[in-house]
Amino acid sequence: MKQKTANFAVCQLAEPLGAEIAGVDLGQPMSDATFRHIEDAFHEHCVLAFRNQRLTPQAHIAFSRRFGDLLVHVLKQHNDPDFPQVLVLSNIVENGKPIGIQDGGQYWHTDLSYTAEPSRCSLLYAVEIPFENGVALGDTLFVNTCAAYEALPDEMKARLAGLRATHNYNARYSQMRQKGSTRTELDEGQKKAVPEVVHPVVRTHPFTGRKSLYVNEGFVTGIVGTAKAESERLLAELYDHVTQPRFMYRHRWQVGDLLMWDNCSTQHNAVANYGPHQRRHMRRTTVRGSTPF
Repeated sequence: MKQKTANFAVCQLAEPLGAEIAGVDLGQPMSDATFRHIEDAFHEHCVLAFRNQRLTPQAHIAFSRRFGDLLVHVLKQHNDPDFPQVLVLSNIVENGKPIGIQDGGQYWHTDLSYTAEPSRCSLLYAVEIPFENGVALGDTLFVNTCAAYEALPDEMKARLAGLRATHNYNARYSQMRQKGSTRTELDEGQKKAVPEVVHPVVRTHPFTGRKSLYVNEGFVTGIVGTAKAESERLLAELYDHVTQPRFMYRHRWQVGDLLMWDNCSTQHNAVANYGPHQRRHMRRTTVRGSTPF
């Protein structure tokens, strides 16, 4: 479905979520009216794709700031040295050192759910993408967590009401290292910067008012006040539910894509189907959000 809005077109990519914005050059100044239309489309579709962009880090940052203040990722060694608001995700190694996070987000998660005020949205720009025999690799999967919540039986909604879950970045990071990740150990300052936090299992979107499932296998370690075995069973049931194909959009990357997603209403998973010789270079900004309620 294609809808003409202001001076650009909104083309729905999938029924559950996702739309392409055609006719916008993010490297150029943008009027407030155009931005408001883009923001409306963002709230409606949860994931927006802008194809064929040529973005400098400055332009990437400038557009991202229209949505709020930018955050600096705790893995400061992987932030752009000239633009610390830009996190580099890449398998490229230069002078014996990786230029970015090599295995970021290769599991279902919501960006920065492990912080007291999780991110509103993330904006990822494709500088290089991996290929094999002319086919792009490294897709990203997204699910609509609002639609997933709304599809739950009333009995489950009642069960989840008032429940809270713990989110812990240090736990996930340690698991990655134990599984053979090349990531270096967090220093004490980094560990202290991301203490365990507690958020509602069901959160309300701060802009749209829709409720969503706000637990993810990447960073959630348990449900508060619930026995471990029961907590694990309930979380596994919710994870199986939210990642069903009926709630999913699969983004197939092209160089020059700027993809942004709503961290209040989605989860995503980076597909790691490429090798170290197949270069991948992405740049991400992350917009400050608010305390979930």
